[in-house]
Amino acid sequence: RLVQHFVAPNKDRSIFRKNIGRCLLNQDGDPFLTTWNLDLTSRKSKQLHKGAVDSPKQQAVEKRVSQYIQERFSFTVIPVQDKAKRLEIESKLVSTVSLCQHCGPSKTWLGLSSPIKKIRESGLWQVNELYKTPFSNEDLPELQMLLG
Repeated sequence: RLVQHFVAPNKDRSIFRKNIGRCLLNQDGDPFLTTWNLDLTSRKSKQLHKGAVDSPKQQAVEKRVSQYIQERFSFTVIPVQDKAKRLEIESKLVSTVSLCQHCGPSKTWLGLSSPIKKIRESGLWQVNELYKTPFSNEDLPELQMLLG
């Protein structure tokens, strides 16, 4: 999954990449944002929008997104084998940060240029799992164990 975010230049396989591209294009006032928002995952959609996509421009934005991520992000992997548990931890992590009263983005955070209100307001690249069930004190020993 990290390859899809960090390396592979395909915004339709990573909502994280798509959101960063949206912010970069929106910040520039670039009308290509409308094309960038198209979901070209399926063959049918690719055919439907075939003439609408400027491939060199798309590749240039993908390259810019990759460069932005590679220069500004690091990732931590928490190994969780059980899928249900992994999704629960992800949800609680996002919820905990989104509910934090002392957390927030910097004044220069790229996400403030997002055309998506939930991203601007939450200070997170996520739109799912915001403001739900955070980690409880009872969850902390298990989380500490997973983190090693």
